[in-house]
Formats: sequence, C-alpha cells, structure tokens
Amino acid sequence: MSAPALAYADLAALIEGALKEARVAGATAADVGISVDTGLAVTVRLGEVESLEYQRDRAMGVTAYVGQRKGTATTGDLSPAAIADTVKKAVSIARFTAEDPCAGLPDADTLATEIPDLDLSHPWALTAEDGIEVATRCEAAARAEDTRITNSEGASVNAHQALRVFGNSLGFLAGFPSTYYSVSCVMMGAEGDQQERDYWYSASREWPALESAESIGREAARRTVRRLGARRLATTRAPVLFVPELARGLIGHFLGAIRGGAQYRRSSFLLDAAGTQVFPDFFGLTERPHLPKGLGSAPFDGEGCVTRDRELVAKGVLDGYLLSSYSARKLGLRTTGHAGGVHNLFVAPGDEDFTGLLRKLRRGLVVTELMGQGVNGVTGDYSRGASGFWVEGGEIAYPVNEITIAGNLRTMFRNLVAVGRDVDARGSIRTGSILLDEMTIAGE
Repeated sequence: MSAPALAYADLAALIEGALKEARVAGATAADVGISVDTGLAVTVRLGEVESLEYQRDRAMGVTAYVGQRKGTATTGDLSPAAIADTVKKAVSIARFTAEDPCAGLPDADTLATEIPDLDLSHPWALTAEDGIEVATRCEAAARAEDTRITNSEGASVNAHQALRVFGNSLGFLAGFPSTYYSVSCVMMGAEGDQQERDYWYSASREWPALESAESIGREAARRTVRRLGARRLATTRAPVLFVPELARGLIGHFLGAIRGGAQYRRSSFLLDAAGTQVFPDFFGLTERPHLPKGLGSAPFDGEGCVTRDRELVAKGVLDGYLLSSYSARKLGLRTTGHAGGVHNLFVAPGDEDFTGLLRKLRRGLVVTELMGQGVNGVTGDYSRGASGFWVEGGEIAYPVNEITIAGNLRTMFRNLVAVGRDVDARGSIRTGSILLDEMTIAGE
C-alpha cells in the first residue's frame, strides 16, 4: 500500500489558499479541513479471494461564516478551480442561513499551540499479495482448529493510511498522519441441527504489533465452538457480566448522554448530571488524548482546540460534559476539546480477572453478543437481544441464546458491581469486563 501522494506542505498550501479565497468572497471567518486517505482491504473465504479493494480518497470541507451565519460545502476535487468554487458555495450558503449567536470559530485561546508527535503513523508496504497470504493463513488456522467448524464468513485484512490537515482564519494550521491495521476472522460451526458464529480480531497503529494471523483464526474458531449447544433461559432477574468488547458499548452510551449536544437539546438521561454521583465511588474514567500510538490519540480536536488529559469521572462523580465550541456556548461553558469525539478513555480496572468476576457473579449471565438498537438516550431505557453463557456456582455452565436483557442505564451505572482487569485495548475506549448487579433477562 503506497503512502498518500500529497504531503503536509501541499495540503497546508491548499488550506491557506482556500482561507484567502473565503476572505475575498466575503467571509468574516472560515475553517478548512483536508483529508487524504489510502487503504487496502482483502477478504478470503473458504480459501478463495472474495474481495479486494483499494481506497484512495481526497476530501475538503469548507465552513464559512458571514457574521454569525454559517455555510458549509465539501469537495473531493482539490484542483484550484474546484476549491475556489467550493469556497464560494460555502460563503453563499452562509448568506442565506439564519443567524445563530453561538456560531463561529473557537475562541482563540482554546486552540492548540503545540502539536506533539504522537507516533501515530507507521507505514507498511503491504501489497495485495501480502494481504491475501495473511488472510488465507488466518482462515486456514480457524478451519483446522475443530471439526465442528463447518463454514466461514471469511478472514479480512485492512490497512489504512491517512493525512489530515486543518486550518482556520484565526491562524491555526496543523495536521498529522496516521495508520491503522487490522486482521479479523468470522467462523461458523455446527453440532446437530444447531449453527453458531463468532469472531476475533486484532487492531493496531503498527502492523508488527498485531496478533499473529494463526492465533486470530484459532481464537475465532474456539469462540464459535464454545457457543454450540446453546439453550434458552426462563425469564428471570440476575447479575449480568459484559465482556470487555461489549462493556465498551456501555461506556459509549454514557458518553452519548454527556455530550454537549444531548445536554443543550435536553435529550439526555443524564441531564444536568455534572457534579453528581453517576457510578459507584470505586469507578473512575480518565482521558489520555496524547497517548503515543493510541487508537484514539489526537493532538487537537476537530476544530483545532487543544486536547488535554482529563479525569472525567472520579470516585463515581461526573466532572463535566464533552463539549465542542458550539455546544459549550449553548450551555454557557468552555469547550473541552471534544469536537469530533473522545480520545483514549480508560476505565479504571479492578483487582479481579475474568475468572474472579465469574466467582463474584456466582449465578447469572455473561453477555458475549448484543443485537438490535434498543437504547433510548433520553430515558436511558435499555433493551437488547443477547447471547452468551449462563453461570452457576461461579463457573460457566452452558451457552445461551435468543434472550433479551433489559434495564435502565442510569440504574445500571449506579449499581455497577465491578470492573475487571481484563482490559481490551483495541479501541478508543479501554475497559475490562463490567459486572452489573441485576438486569431483567427475558427468555421463554
């Protein structure tokens, strides 16, 4: 996979030119972002190449302000004529939009002034042949792991490189390159007339840091086979343990509730919760945006504001919200550098590993897969299809499927029992398994 053809200096020059165009066109303020992405994606299924995709994308977004009127336009053509036309369209749109007293660029003193090198770019000369070979080895290891593996949804290899540069009329201009690699495998197994599927994957900024293709395939197969023989449960209430890759989703629902947009629209189940007890007093959540090689690392946010370490939840108490400049103004607050999302959140791990959490659970449900979108961000009501394992006496007894788990997120968070030390680091939210004291489990 070749590196992006345009360098930082090229994109910076285009941005400077676009900002000048905006000023000439009548904009009182403007910002411009350009991204150049290249990628390779390979999927092998049943030993044959099922898909091979090359990606090469360029995109520019222009936001122009005429007073407190805002207009936005985008283009995938970075030629001078296309850029000039895009800028004029953004300014023209701004002239026709309604005034918004909260619209505008960030306050100058919130912009990042130092751009640390976070070591996010590790280009790897991965060819299509290389990707096919890795995916083939991954799938072959999975299919050979157990005779109950009867089919495959494929093994995939993805390699992605990006260069993003952003500037505004306040004088901010910066950017950084990044890379992302992943290998994944999805297997299907059968026993009698029952079929099950499961998966495994590895992701990193560096290709050599990934798990081996064979170990990913074998783990996908093991996870598939252990689900065979699944039963349904009678409807009950019991403790529920979310494995790390699903516990991340619980934290994601919490983040959605404390975003500035949800707060100023009055559409959050954690409305006005800043400074209040949301989790038990042992729970902590910190953000580390400048973690070297972190999958969620960024030296500045989507509008150029500085990103900082933050203790978002301490002793179960919510410190504050996730704010862009606009949402901060709507709430009468200051931006927290979260335009575009969060950056490397760490849930404080507890002392127990997964086995220890099973003992603490004693009798209840381990959730390993969730289905459906039954989460209400306004009320906190939570209802999802699920499958996983039933636990008796602190040990896994048998797999279960075709069940639904339900509760209310505010209550679930407040009655959280434990966080494991089995941390999953494959994303921007890092957490161990999360044990909740009780949920409704609907089955037969």
